[in-house]
Amino acid sequence: MTMDGQERPPSSNPPRRATAEAMATKQRDISVSEFFTKNRHLLGFDNPAKALLTTIKEAVDNALDACEEAGILPSLEVRVEELAEGRYRVRVEDNGPGIVKEQIPKIFAKLLYGSKFHRLRQSRGQQGIGISAAGMYGQLTTGKPVVVVSKIGKGRPAWRLEVRIDARTNNPEVLNKDQNTTVPWEKDHGTMVELELSGLYRGGRTSVDAYLEQTVVANPHLELTWHPPKGNPTHWPRACEELPPEAHEIKPHPHGVELGMLLKILHEAGARSVRQTLLEEFSRVTAPVAEDLCRRAGVSADTVAPKLSAEEIGALHAVMQASHAALPPPRRFAVKLAKSDGLLREDLQEDGAGFTPAIAERVLRAAGVEPTMKSRLVTPALLDRVYDALHASQVKILPPPATCVVPIGEALLLEGLKRRFRGGFFAAHTRPPAVYRGNPFVVEAGIAFGGELAKDEPAELLRFANRVPLLYQPRACGVTEAVLKVDWKAYGLQQRKGELPVGPLAVVVHLASVWVPYTSEAKEAVAHYDDIVREVRMALMECGRQLGTFVRAQESERWEAERRSLFEKYIMELSVSLSAITRVPEERILKDFTEALPRHVKLAAPAAAEPEGGAGSTPQVAQEMPGTAVMASEVTMVEAAPEPAEPAPEPAPEPSADEEPVQRELGFGSGSAFEDVTQRKTRRLLAREPSKQRASTAPLEASAAVRRTHGGRK
Repeated sequence: MTMDGQERPPSSNPPRRATAEAMATKQRDISVSEFFTKNRHLLGFDNPAKALLTTIKEAVDNALDACEEAGILPSLEVRVEELAEGRYRVRVEDNGPGIVKEQIPKIFAKLLYGSKFHRLRQSRGQQGIGISAAGMYGQLTTGKPVVVVSKIGKGRPAWRLEVRIDARTNNPEVLNKDQNTTVPWEKDHGTMVELELSGLYRGGRTSVDAYLEQTVVANPHLELTWHPPKGNPTHWPRACEELPPEAHEIKPHPHGVELGMLLKILHEAGARSVRQTLLEEFSRVTAPVAEDLCRRAGVSADTVAPKLSAEEIGALHAVMQASHAALPPPRRFAVKLAKSDGLLREDLQEDGAGFTPAIAERVLRAAGVEPTMKSRLVTPALLDRVYDALHASQVKILPPPATCVVPIGEALLLEGLKRRFRGGFFAAHTRPPAVYRGNPFVVEAGIAFGGELAKDEPAELLRFANRVPLLYQPRACGVTEAVLKVDWKAYGLQQRKGELPVGPLAVVVHLASVWVPYTSEAKEAVAHYDDIVREVRMALMECGRQLGTFVRAQESERWEAERRSLFEKYIMELSVSLSAITRVPEERILKDFTEALPRHVKLAAPAAAEPEGGAGSTPQVAQEMPGTAVMASEVTMVEAAPEPAEPAPEPAPEPSADEEPVQRELGFGSGSAFEDVTQRKTRRLLAREPSKQRASTAPLEASAAVRRTHGGRK
């Protein structure tokens, strides 16, 4: 009943539709194939054009990895045929070592199957998903299986298998296993994979053509033939006849290793001691380094590793992390702190390298500084204590060996740039090995500038990871972030904040790592790890410094060319005016000016214009020309004499006794027309000659006019 005596209506809540027991009967596990069948966009198959590119990319990557691991110079043939509108057949053929018959179904029709996931060495493939996912996409869109032909050696049979994936169990199926799978094949060894799929072939920045062009840039040892569905085939010969060095498998490096990984390693150490575990499970850890790590963490090196407590493992991890931390130069850091309104702990994390909140607080407390102290209150003595505390908490561990990664190299990167771009300047730089999350990596960058590159467009950015072009999601990539952080204005280019520089520039960045941190399984962008972004930025800044030197040299040359053009424009008029003033033959004056001009403007003179006797034949003229740059324009604007109407004057007679002192004062003698003229007198003579009437008078009158007008001025 309600308060007013009315009967309460029955409840409107519906009855429960399912019980916990009924819901439990619906639970089941999901295979990885079933998951990616419904989420194929995560693998790069979210639209037809991208699906076609991803299929070719995965097949080419596998072929290159196989050839390089077997020590074979790769020769690839990529062919795309349009069967119908929106339907294509993709065929990729290589000369690699081939695949044994039993492994073909698992490699091409089973997700997360491969040999590259559990080892730390550079390779294009990492997860064992790519080519089998391409086969799964083709199976979903056309119903056709993957056709594979492979031969492992001369005189051995070539196997042709048709395979498809069972999405519910993630197991491969061979459709022609009851048939004769041996086929004739003229190659001694290699693999051919063929797929049919729904796709779209188009041009542009994210096209198959762009991907293959960039692949040739990053792999100069590759010979590639491309048969597009439309147009003529393209062949790229090798730029070098040597394979890249073999990448060696290594162990994790202590710098950057995560706490969970360290826990796993120590708990699975069995009966080994902490010292022995560190020696055997990490690279660059020697016996003294292991002892030092344990001593600074307050852990006994002889303790059985699985018996360490969580606090002891945390202390050991903190020492490893602190050994990787670094601060900017003290003077620059002190200037930054004086202008900061934040806390000292926050500025340590922002400006330092490898600082976590825990490491920053640990170092500051070791220095006797409160972490919440305002940065602007830090004195030089206090900052010195922070640096000393950081160095005291660190263990010197060598950087990871570079044998686990194989960068392209500066010389070959330059060759690749020259194959791709027609520029006027090229530069490349390879950074020393670094570490993120315990994984070694190397960053290298190259730039092409000038030439036929577009002058009014943003710079073209080419991103590579383990020699594989990254065409999609540039704004989501850590490499792009690093490029945008570079101050390109300092190197003579225009740049808006947060944008790529504008100018005739192409930028190439290559990340070589034992494990590339992609943002997704589609392998389209590199994650924003601070260590990677910093290394990319440092490599680009080194290339930028070389570019800045080149741009400044170009500007200087252009300015000198303008000066030369200015002199050449008025030499004739100057020669006529001076000849009229001094009665020195016009041809003689013109010859002296012409001989002095190339040396004055610091430009290499043409061979035909080089005076006899070399650069030292007219030393006095060359010495005085710097004083005439402004003078030439003054004469042109005010007192340039026109061509005389009368015929060219006869050679001047020998000066009389009265004229000789005046001519000697003006600097003309029997030798070169400017033999004795000082820089100051030359400037006065040319800049102060009043008019064309005065220019046609005798030298004696001109000298008198100059003395009357400017006798007391310098």
